[in-house]
Amino acid sequence: MGFHESYDVVVVGGGNAGFSAATTAAQAGADVLLVEKAPLEDAGGNTFYTAAAFRCCFDGLPDLLPYLFQADGTKGLPQDLADKIEMTPYTKTDFHNDINRVTKGRADPALADVLVNNSREAVQWLMDNGARFVLSFNRQAYFVDRKYKFWGGMVLSMAGQGKELFEFHLKTAREHGVVVQFSSPAVDLITDPMTNEVVGVNVLRDGKMTAIRAKGGVILACGGFQSSPALRAQYLGPGWDLAHVRGSKYNTGDGHAMAKKLGARLEGNYSGCHSVAWDANSSRAKGNRVLTNQYTKSGYPLGVMVNIDGKRFVDEGFDLRNFTYAIFGKEILKQPQGIAFQIWDANGSGLLRKEEYADDVTTNLRAETLDQLADILVTKGLKDKTRFLETIADFNEACKAFQREHPERKFDPSVKDGMSTQGAERSLDIGKSNWAMPIERGPFQAVEVTCGITFTFGGLAVTSEAEVLSDLTGSKVEGLWCAGELLGGLFWDNYPGGSGLTMGTVMGRIAGKGAARRAKNS
Repeated sequence: MGFHESYDVVVVGGGNAGFSAATTAAQAGADVLLVEKAPLEDAGGNTFYTAAAFRCCFDGLPDLLPYLFQADGTKGLPQDLADKIEMTPYTKTDFHNDINRVTKGRADPALADVLVNNSREAVQWLMDNGARFVLSFNRQAYFVDRKYKFWGGMVLSMAGQGKELFEFHLKTAREHGVVVQFSSPAVDLITDPMTNEVVGVNVLRDGKMTAIRAKGGVILACGGFQSSPALRAQYLGPGWDLAHVRGSKYNTGDGHAMAKKLGARLEGNYSGCHSVAWDANSSRAKGNRVLTNQYTKSGYPLGVMVNIDGKRFVDEGFDLRNFTYAIFGKEILKQPQGIAFQIWDANGSGLLRKEEYADDVTTNLRAETLDQLADILVTKGLKDKTRFLETIADFNEACKAFQREHPERKFDPSVKDGMSTQGAERSLDIGKSNWAMPIERGPFQAVEVTCGITFTFGGLAVTSEAEVLSDLTGSKVEGLWCAGELLGGLFWDNYPGGSGLTMGTVMGRIAGKGAARRAKNS
């Protein structure tokens, strides 16, 4: 069996999971090659386009405080700011409960255990290697009663978001001797014809096929199939070829195809994906390298969403935003023409995050009255102005009726406040369970949104050690590991925000250690 090059470990894919695997393997003493399909100027996988938020267990603010940075890069938080922070611990029980709730109990319990039990260590490893983490004041806290109240369990993100996370990983990997090759797509895996163990990978580089030996094995971390319209329509269903791609255009199911040739078991929610409310004026085929995650439009809990028929179609407040944002893209795609409008009055719009809703980020539609706003929306595709105005009026009356019945309730965006439209006097066919406040104070604001797909949930079956399982034998495929969005079985229909990157680092590190160990013992 002839090889052109030889390494201890070969990692396919240059996002958070792939680099976590590569650096960990190198730190264990392995000679590591990471190959990435994209050119350097378009690299970083989906990682580049994220807010770089990591969900992990932690024992309150004191557990995190020694490692935190400020947004300007200064290490540590001033005491007067720390004194204003209200943050409860996020326990393993909390994390498990969130996974089970949002996946409706379908998450593989062994994989959930791996994620939860290793989440804090994974983030600490990033910190110890120089990653600058900040508290997500803008995403995960509201200033209420003179306190920054953090909500939803996810409090950490990288200072420079996904761009900085990718730059950190690339720099760290190279410092540990990892060879990184861009514009080098993996084409297929090389196996021993007698044992079917993976011994290398064929890579297309400079127009020529290069056979690379991997003494310890190959780690697949090359993402899902969300950037392939054909595969989206095949697995997710009709209409999904019309969704906008939030991130990398290179995630087209290569890992699925290579592993399937070997008889790897496909696992997980192949009809499901992570999809969000996304700027309707964005590119359809790939994310924006400048604005990246800013095209997300997650302010819907502060207002309402209506379709072009002027009707609401979801409960915008049934849970905290980071437990709902990954499913509402799918609901928008189901609407006529696959678009919707987010609507706020002056009270709601005042709480919107500037990085998503500033005028240089999105097209804000504003008017002094609802009637005037409706006229503007008609020019953007609203078909039934009368129905739209009736929808808002009905919503407002239901909010006021509930407030009359429950005068003790108080609007608080940092918790599920129970401010609802569903009372004894009046209720709606589609209610709003929390943060339901009348939309009646001008000026009014609207933004047009569509479905932005982030990643697909169907992937490869793996053991708790990130080893790919064979559909032919039921045992592991020797020499093959999987991490990141290619992993199947953990997320079903939904996921707790920030857990994708965490699982990428957790399983990437496990795979890197395993492949390095196998190389050392070979």
